[in-house]
Amino acid sequence: MAKKEKVVDLKPEKISEEQLKNVQQVVNGINRAQLEIGTIELKKHEMLHGISTYKEKLVAMQKEFEKEYGTFDIDIQTGVINYKEDGEADKKD
Repeated sequence: MAKKEKVVDLKPEKISEEQLKNVQQVVNGINRAQLEIGTIELKKHEMLHGISTYKEKLVAMQKEFEKEYGTFDIDIQTGVINYKEDGEADKKD
């Protein structure tokens, strides 16, 4: 019987150090970008919530102006009240 030679597996077990370093840099870049996106999205959420709060305050102020002056049509640069054409306020008592 012929003696069988042992077959040596020539498949590499690891990638090179340079390849490992490169893939780690790419994955770290992705992770940093995702973290930054999360931070930006959180800031966006907080800002949208702030806008909502300001809108609620504006509606409350408009109701006060409507009650006091009969209109909430006010020039926000000058404070001038823009009454209806007839000049009368629809003042509600």
